[in-house]
Amino acid sequence: MSDKHIDKATGRAKEAAGVLAGNDRLKDEGRVDQAKASTKDAADKVVDALSGSPKH
Repeated sequence: MSDKHIDKATGRAKEAAGVLAGNDRLKDEGRVDQAKASTKDAADKVVDALSGSPKH
């Protein structure tokens, strides 16, 4: 699932843009996108562990 990687990259870009522009809302959106990616990654690991799938 590559969308978690896209979420993480988008989050980093938004956070950086928010910092540069002094826009707290954009910075926070970036952090949320990164957290979403981390959650998806953790969920994928749990599913893999439960199903016995090999690691990626």
